[in-house]
This record gives sequence, C-alpha cells and structure tokens, in this order.
Amino acid sequence: MSVLLCFHAHPDDEVILTGGVMRRAADAGHRVVLVVATDGARGECPDGLLAPGESLAARRARELEHSAYVLGVSRVVSLGYRDSGMAGTSGNQDPAAFANAAPDEVGARLAAVIEQEGADVVTIYDAHGGYGHPDHIQVHRAGVHAERSTGHDAVYEATTNRDHLMRLLATLPQTPDDVRPPDLDTFGLPESELTTAVDVAESMEAKRAAMLGYESQIGDFGPMLNMPEEQMRAVFGTEWFRRRGLPPGLQETALPLHPVTG
Repeated sequence: MSVLLCFHAHPDDEVILTGGVMRRAADAGHRVVLVVATDGARGECPDGLLAPGESLAARRARELEHSAYVLGVSRVVSLGYRDSGMAGTSGNQDPAAFANAAPDEVGARLAAVIEQEGADVVTIYDAHGGYGHPDHIQVHRAGVHAERSTGHDAVYEATTNRDHLMRLLATLPQTPDDVRPPDLDTFGLPESELTTAVDVAESMEAKRAAMLGYESQIGDFGPMLNMPEEQMRAVFGTEWFRRRGLPPGLQETALPLHPVTG
C-alpha cells in the first residue's frame, strides 16, 4: 500500500484538481490523506443557504467531510488558517490569513504530516496557484519548503492543462461563458511544461458527487454540473500535473503508487 497526500487551499479545491486521482488511489487499496490549509470562510455563498447562526466556515467543513468520504479519503488534516480571499480583496491584509503565514512555518507543519504518514506521493499547486489566488500560491510555496525539508522526490504540482482547455473551448461553442476561467493566457500551465496526465474517467461519478455536495460553492460548480456527461468527461476526465525535478514533456500516465499485493 502507498500513501497519497494531497495539499489544498480551501474545502472544494480537492475535487477539481485531484478528486479523480484520490478516488482512483483509494479504489486501488492505497491510503489517501487530504491536508486543507484554510476554512474557506471568505468564499461566496448562495443567499438563504446557511441556517440561522450557521457560519460559512462550519458549512464548508461539513461539505469537506462529505467530499472526503465520497473521494475515499482516509484522513483529513485541517491546518486552520484563515481564508485570504481572492487577490486584491480586503482579506489579503488580515495578518492571520493563510497567505500571510511564513511559508517555512506552513511547510514545517505539512512536512510533519508527510513524515508521519510516510507519504509516497505529495501533490501541491504550480507557482501561480493555477490562477493567482493568494492561498493557492501559498500552497505552492509551503509545499516547496516541505519538499526540501523532507527530501521528498515525488512532489507533483496539480494544475490545469491550458492548451487542452483552449482546444476544448474551441470545440464546445455551447459552453456557458461563466465556465470559462478568468484569463486563459495565464490559467494553469501550457501543455509543454506538464509531465503527467492521469485518466480519471472511471472516477467521474465520484467527482461529480463531491461537487454536488458543495452546495455553498454551487455558484462555482453549477454551470459545470449542467454540462452534458460527454463534456464533463472531456473537461474533468483527465487530471494534469508537473512532477518537480522531472524534465518537461508528458511522459507519465499515473502517479507512482506501488501496486497493492496480498
């Protein structure tokens, strides 16, 4: 049995970028550990969803628990930092926000979980955090610190294949405008920089169920969930990574988890 550890910024981030590899690893008998940095309290939420006295952080914590169950996660570690909010918003100035924590401090906390679990594969984000969110960038910075302190040699930057997405959007004229990422010129990474493409089509049912469970984030997921199944598989049926230390160029079709025997 191997251990896959996925490090994410907010509850719900785990679904899009690594939900498939997590479910796939769990189905193969591996242990899956999810580390989440923040409470997601600065996210948007549909009016009327929260019960009287219920906080968004509490709601997202319950949604995270459901997602972890659906995706086959054995352990969830919440680091407890405050959500920094989108780039340029007031939350960026909060001294207690995740983006303002010292990357080596966060990295040390992540490294402790990596070593405790004996993680074989660790996922973080690319240096731009996918689309420039301060908390996503911090995941990358802290993840690099953890990589260096542990000497881990199987660290993967979970990201989006920018060229693949552009090709898909060019062939899917009916895709709603609000499904488009903020800036295609900087979203994710170009295909030439990626190393790993994992087919997770068989895990799409679980990914979709996890997305549906995040009712507080339906503003983000809703348009995607309305896609025909074929489009959903085209957009989310492959998960993309850049393995740190590996020369660029797509050359892997799976994360290096050891086969389960016995």
